[in-house]
Parts: sequence; structure tokens; C-alpha cells
Amino acid sequence: MFRSRSKDEQSAPSRVTADQPKQPRDPQAPKGRPTPKRAVAQSQRRSVAVTPANRKEAAKRQREARRADLAKQREALAGGDERYLPLRDKGPVRRFARDYVDSRFAVAEYFLPLAVIILVMSMLPGQIKNISLVLWMGVIVMIVIDSIGTSIRLKKQLRSRFPDENLRGAVPYALMRTLQMRRLRLPKPQVKRGERP
Repeated sequence: MFRSRSKDEQSAPSRVTADQPKQPRDPQAPKGRPTPKRAVAQSQRRSVAVTPANRKEAAKRQREARRADLAKQREALAGGDERYLPLRDKGPVRRFARDYVDSRFAVAEYFLPLAVIILVMSMLPGQIKNISLVLWMGVIVMIVIDSIGTSIRLKKQLRSRFPDENLRGAVPYALMRTLQMRRLRLPKPQVKRGERP
């Protein structure tokens, strides 16, 4: 640790600096690149000069940059552009999980409309209230059975198609997508019903 350096190590830096020229570049010598046009040079100077003067200005610019990023994300969610999707939606595994769900009919996607109908029925007097309770239990059981079947089939497909990829979180991601109505899903569905993903 406190040893003196060997003669080779001491002479190495002097060799490196000896190879480098110490003379300044001749002003008449070519610089190896073309001179930029005036408009280009002025825009470069402006972009360098436009640094935020204070914290308030820096925060304002940061907000504007964040808004622009969010706008790109919204466009990507609507159009399916992989580059600007949020991190939870990126990758071939997540894309396949989305396509798998979008190509099939799921009971869970009609949960909200059915829940509203059952809620209205439960407020009505008489026998209709009892029917709404039975209907409510039936809908829940059908959703659970459909979700279990979907998760088993999706796991099998994912393991066969992506044996070396990280599949963690793909099945819950797909099941959460089944709970949304098809037209409200983001990213927008890229496949039609019945089409193989």
C-alpha cells in the first residue's frame, strides 16, 4: 500500500505526455470540419445561452418537458407505439398478454354494466330484490371461473412463446385488462375478437 512505485510506472506518464504535441494549432491550418452557417451558429448559441436563470424558471421548463412526455405517452397509448408507452406496458410479453385478452370474450369486461343493472334491481321492491342477489352471486362466480381459465391458458402460452423472458406480472396485468370494457382499454386493442395474437 505504501510501497514506492516501480521505475516502469514512474516513466509511463512521461511517455504519454511526450507523444502529445504541446504546440498550439496553427490558425491557418484546416480544422477538419466545415464552418457552420450563421443561422446554425446563432441557434446553437441561443440554445446554450437559454439556461434557466432561477429555480422558478427551471421548474417551469421541467413541467413543460413532463407535459410533452405525457402527451407522447397518450398518443402511444392510443396508437400502440412501443417507444413511448409507459414502462408497465412495454415489451413483447406485455404486448402478447394484451393481444391475448383483446382477442377473446371475457365475462369480467361486462362487470360494470351488470353491476349497475343489479344495483337498480336491488332497489326495486318484492321478489326482484332476491333475484338481484342471486344474479350478483352468479356474475361473481362466472368472473372468477373465467379469470382462472384465462390465467391458466395465458401462462401456458407465455411459457411456450417466451421461455427465456421474465414473465413476472404478465398474468395479473392481463386479468386487470379483462376488467375494463374493450373500447375503454389503454393501450387500444390492436387485434380483433377471434383473431389469434
